[in-house]
Amino acid sequence: MAEQLTQKMRVSFDLDEVLFVSPKTHRTEPLPARILGRLYPERLRLGTPDLIHALQEMGYEVWVYTSSFRSEKYIRGLFRWYGIRFDGIINGTRHLREVQGNRRETLPQKLPNRYRISLHVDDEEVICSLGREYGFKTYHLDAEDDNWKEKIIARAEEIKTQETEKRSHPY
Repeated sequence: MAEQLTQKMRVSFDLDEVLFVSPKTHRTEPLPARILGRLYPERLRLGTPDLIHALQEMGYEVWVYTSSFRSEKYIRGLFRWYGIRFDGIINGTRHLREVQGNRRETLPQKLPNRYRISLHVDDEEVICSLGREYGFKTYHLDAEDDNWKEKIIARAEEIKTQETEKRSHPY
């Protein structure tokens, strides 16, 4: 019981079209001076470092949950250039090993609640709709939005309040 009360709330982000975006369609973070563009060709959505730092300063754990097969080392290395350290990373390989396993039924490509993630941010409507079916909460980020950071923080705070109330009144 005490562990539940002290556990930090987890927020996870998909990579492609959420944190990684095309400069042709979205505003992006400037490249750090020393980053090797050929080694790390992805570009971060403008405001990504600010959002992740703000969530962590508010006491949230911030994770990546992607269906891509980029290695954890690659993901950590890229984000380190921007001063970002994630609390956890689930890629396609880890998901297949730990979630899908040897099950005959095909599970969704993401099941954030299996990792005690309270909010998952994704661009795919199908992932967000599966949240209702499989019992996880999502924020659908599907286009350029100047207020995306504030909306995600507001959604995280809303869920945090609901979870706190649920723990306070378990019956």
